[in-house]
Amino acid sequence: MAVYRFRVSFEDYDDVIREIDIKSTQTFNDLHFAIHQATGYTPEKPSSFYVSNDYWIKNEEIAYLPNAKKSLDKITLMEDAKLSRFIDDPHQKFYYIYNFEKPLEFHVELIKILDNQPNTIFPCLFKSVGEAPRISPVLANPDENIYDETDALDLLDENDATIADEDELSELKGLEGDTENDEEVEGEFGDEFSDNEDFDDEDFKEM
Repeated sequence: MAVYRFRVSFEDYDDVIREIDIKSTQTFNDLHFAIHQATGYTPEKPSSFYVSNDYWIKNEEIAYLPNAKKSLDKITLMEDAKLSRFIDDPHQKFYYIYNFEKPLEFHVELIKILDNQPNTIFPCLFKSVGEAPRISPVLANPDENIYDETDALDLLDENDATIADEDELSELKGLEGDTENDEEVEGEFGDEFSDNEDFDDEDFKEM
């Protein structure tokens, strides 16, 4: 049984490289997870490897679809695809796209075939050069303190509350201009304002 050493590089960041050793009998799913253990990205995003030629032209697709069923037709899933089945060249290349919602693109190239090392746990990171670029908040690991869809809902709730406060303020200003309702307004809010002689409209807007 052989061990493959793959060089993984970002298409748009030439100075960031990872080299990963993995058994020939392991799957593209294992390689997919190893890449993101080495980059720090969450692997739970739809992604695909494409068997490529020397010019990185994409051919057969090997996909990672977290919610896919085994019965999908015409799609090879990473978990079912052993690496050795797709290696026809000692410098075999795979074009790899991570997260189709907002993709990052990689070149994955076989650079060496090694003998098996019985005491090594594969896949393993052989070499790391450069820091992986920070991904968009949309792609961020939910454990990180980064804005996500839940934060967006919270922001909408806060905006709704602000709009409601402004509507109430408009009603109050209308009452202040109505002499028939002066006593009612004073009775409702007078105690709250009595301790602050310098209270003005700007202070009112901040409440």
